[in-house]
Formats: sequence, structure tokens, C-alpha cells
Amino acid sequence: MTTTLRTPAITHLTHRAKYVTEAVGTFVLVFTIGASSLAGSPIAPVAIGAALMAMIYAGGHISGAHYNPAVTLAVLVRGRITAREAVGYVAAQIVGGLVAAAAVTAVVPAGPAQALALSGHAMVAAAIAELVFTFVLCFVVLNVATSKDHPNNSFYGLAIGFTVAAGAVAVGAISGGVFNPAVGIAGLGLGMFTGPVVFVYLIVQLVAAAAAGMAFRFLNPSDK
Repeated sequence: MTTTLRTPAITHLTHRAKYVTEAVGTFVLVFTIGASSLAGSPIAPVAIGAALMAMIYAGGHISGAHYNPAVTLAVLVRGRITAREAVGYVAAQIVGGLVAAAAVTAVVPAGPAQALALSGHAMVAAAIAELVFTFVLCFVVLNVATSKDHPNNSFYGLAIGFTVAAGAVAVGAISGGVFNPAVGIAGLGLGMFTGPVVFVYLIVQLVAAAAAGMAFRFLNPSDK
């Protein structure tokens, strides 16, 4: 997962491979989230964490396996990708998420579930939950997948997958356990969230991602 982020010369073909990998990985993640959540699976967090872990191992050597605009922002702040690459990553992730939302709609029967609509204290609690676990997720990604102290390690996928699963179990009932702008946008299309909720989530998730990138740089000043 670190190799592609450290390669200085990148061809157009490699760019294309990175973006396709990001789209495919995000598709699988969002499809798993949508299908397991809308179907009411009691072990949805396990399925989501496992799917993310598998796709990280599958695509880490190609794109770094972000599958999340917040992670991409954290990696950008950390200094491992360019702004141009980050824009391509985010575009691919959103496209992958929207296609997955369409696929879930076609596969999972419409149920009685209502969109998550929050206000007042509930919105504040959900925003804090998303802020905390988006920060934790991005911070874990930076430390296990981009740190020079963990070159070519084999545990990064497990660490990231379990972080998402832990967050989903811990605050899923409070915020829905999104931690990912692409998931929030796709969830809006699936009717899982209302527009105001997704807007607030986007803000706090991006703030958390930037904070994680800065925290990594502060704690690892020699890791450029």
C-alpha cells in the first residue's frame, strides 16, 4: 500500500489504473454497506470491515487503496500525493459509490427504512461521532500504510478494516457510521440520509481528515 504512493514518476496508464482501482474498491465498499444495511443484517459492521479489508489488500499495491475522499485528503495533507492526483481519486471514488448505490437499488428490495434525519443535540452527537472516527480512520491509514517505519507490512488491511468495523459498532446507532464522504453521498442517493445530514458529515469528515494529516506530520517530522 505504500509503494505506489512513493513512486515519483507516474505514467498516464498508471494514473488510469489507480483511478479504476479506486472506483472498483469504493464500489465494493458502498455496495456492501448499502446491501447489508438496507437488508437489516445484524452483522453489517463485520461485513463492511471485511469487504474494506479485502479490497485494501486487492488494490493497495496499485492505488494505495483509499476508497474514501477523507483518506485521500489526509494523504494529500501528509504529502504523499499531488493535488491533481487527489482530484482524480475523489472523482473515481464518488463515481464508484454512485454506481454502487444504483446497483444496490436494483438488487435490494425497497424496505420500510427511513432516511436518517437529525437535528439539535442528535445532530451534534452524530457530528462528533463522525469527526472522531473519521480522524481515527485517517490516522490509522497514515500510520500503518504510509509510514516509513512500516515498509511493506502485512497488517495494514486488517488494521484499517477493523477500525471501520469498530467505528460502525461504536457509533453506528448515533451517526450511521459513515466516516467517508463517498458513502455519505451514495447513502443520500439510497435514501439512507437526508441532505442536511450529509452536508454536516462532509464538513466534519474533511476537517477530521485534514487534522489527521497534520497530526501525522507533527508526530513524524522526519517521515517525508
